Amino acid sequence: MKNRSETMKYKRIVFKVGTSSLTNEDGSLSRSKVKAITQQLAMLHEAGHELILVSSGAIAAGFGALGFKKRPTKIADKQASAAVGQGLLLEEYTTNLLLRQIVSAQILLTQDDFVDKRRYKNAHQALSVLLSRGAIPIINENDSVVIDELKVGDNDTLSAQVAAMVQADLLVLLTDVDGLYTGNPNSDPRAKRLERIETINREIIDMAGGAGSSNGTGGMLTKIKAATIATESGVPVYICSSLKADAMIEAAEETKDGSYFVAQEKGLRTQKQWLAFYAQSQGSIWVDKGAAEALSQHGKSLLLSGVVDAEGAFSYGDIVTVFDKESGKSLGKGRVQFGASALEDMLRSQKAKGVLIHRDDWISTTPEIQLLFTEF
Repeated sequence: MKNRSETMKYKRIVFKVGTSSLTNEDGSLSRSKVKAITQQLAMLHEAGHELILVSSGAIAAGFGALGFKKRPTKIADKQASAAVGQGLLLEEYTTNLLLRQIVSAQILLTQDDFVDKRRYKNAHQALSVLLSRGAIPIINENDSVVIDELKVGDNDTLSAQVAAMVQADLLVLLTDVDGLYTGNPNSDPRAKRLERIETINREIIDMAGGAGSSNGTGGMLTKIKAATIATESGVPVYICSSLKADAMIEAAEETKDGSYFVAQEKGLRTQKQWLAFYAQSQGSIWVDKGAAEALSQHGKSLLLSGVVDAEGAFSYGDIVTVFDKESGKSLGKGRVQFGASALEDMLRSQKAKGVLIHRDDWISTTPEIQLLFTEF
């Protein structure tokens, strides 16, 4: 591959590879598959791409070393296997990449690294430096210590969160099927692959195996969740099969069969991403019809004069959810400039003036974001 960094469409790419793309039939780590992945990464890197790899496989790499005959099912056994396997897996990647004079870096994340704004900023800065210095970050969830409350949950979602964080040009989800189908291709001969998806709606979710559906293939629903996060953040997504030899290279060059999810033209900036996907609401605000229209239709700030009621012990700078009092519909989330006590006093005085939530600290609930929190 020739270096074409100034003309390439997708310079910064996040790849996600799952366990099935890295393991033998017995569930153990396949060194030949890891080598094939690193060879493709090296070729893309040498062509001028900035690359991040979100990789599963830590448990697969570690359970044999601990004497387990097969992949464990108990949580403690899996965490112990991951603790051993993380180092072994990274060693495989590092050794193969160093043969091509490419430096790799390990980053283990939890959901708290996205929810906590300071940690989010630190992770973003670390990744930015690594990419600018020509390293390939290799990312996984910190499976050896993470508890359910701090789990991202799956590497599809993690890869989308990372792609959004670094404002990637493309997210590639490699799996054992070549895209999203109208039905389950394993049981429905009429099922057709969707090559281009403009909008993620309930129909798309049902095709992937959403609630009440028997159409989807294993793991596709989490990929649609990932695609929602990424495309709302301005990152297009490509779901394709990892079974072909040069799958990663073909995906980067748009020559591979798969399903392409179109990014929103005006993707969410970093601050808006944090508000939309990670910020934890500390209270609720109800507004009148005029304020609801100003927020949802005209991109205005929320004035104190439009507030009807409030609930919760929120403080200055906290995030709250705003509802239309008339319809009960959630309008979005934003950062308040007054705490609950001060707001209550102003509402009682009926002389409230000024801004409660500035439009720069506000994110509207789009249909896609609403589906993200109700269907997944």
